Amino acid sequence: MSATQDTASRDHVRLGIVAAASQLLREKGANAVTTRAVAQAAGVQAPTIYRLFGDKDGLIEAVAEHVMATYVSAKAVAVEAAEGDPVADLRSGWRVHVEFGLANPELYALMGTRGRGGPSPATAAGIEVLRTRVRRVAAAGLLRVDEQRAVMMIHAAGNGTVLALLATSAEQRDPGLSNAMLDAVLSGILVTAPVTPDTTVNAVAVTFATVVPDLPGLTATERALMTEWLNRSLTSPRSRSVLHPAAPAD
Repeated sequence: MSATQDTASRDHVRLGIVAAASQLLREKGANAVTTRAVAQAAGVQAPTIYRLFGDKDGLIEAVAEHVMATYVSAKAVAVEAAEGDPVADLRSGWRVHVEFGLANPELYALMGTRGRGGPSPATAAGIEVLRTRVRRVAAAGLLRVDEQRAVMMIHAAGNGTVLALLATSAEQRDPGLSNAMLDAVLSGILVTAPVTPDTTVNAVAVTFATVVPDLPGLTATERALMTEWLNRSLTSPRSRSVLHPAAPAD
């Protein structure tokens, strides 16, 4: 067998195992996705799973990739085609994320049992889509914290919202929780009056940071240094005090 045929055969077996694990997840839940059960469903020996995926965590990641690939791809296409109000686009992305989580509870349960640190490639891709949305908000002069802080706040709040809703029975879920959580996060990262450009130091710095990569006449090193200066300014204690000034002394 040629190397090409061997690779094709290996990929075919791998896809079969992932499909079998995905079906077990969908039909019987996260607890059913064991190495033995997956091997039996896929018609392979357990050592084949370890050879192709390393361990159960590797298999879990592959299943997550399989389930989330279309979702993340659709989000990427949507954000590339996004026009108009960047905040409305951000809200739309949040809504889709929460809806996906509630529609795929077993995937969330499965990902929650991962022993390996760090996000899966699909999760990382989703964060990059979110980052693109946040950058559009920043470029419009509507962001008053640095982009990384905004991305992480939205990402953490989104995952927390999904997990909180999944931990509650469908009939007892608060239908307004998702929007309330997003409103709370946006109140902390957006300028106070979006219809009027915010001219505070932080808002100007955040907006300026979005155009640094395109500034003419600068070397890559100079752009990187300018970005570092802006990030340092935005995350300094004095910067935070500008955003949240202390109450005047009596």
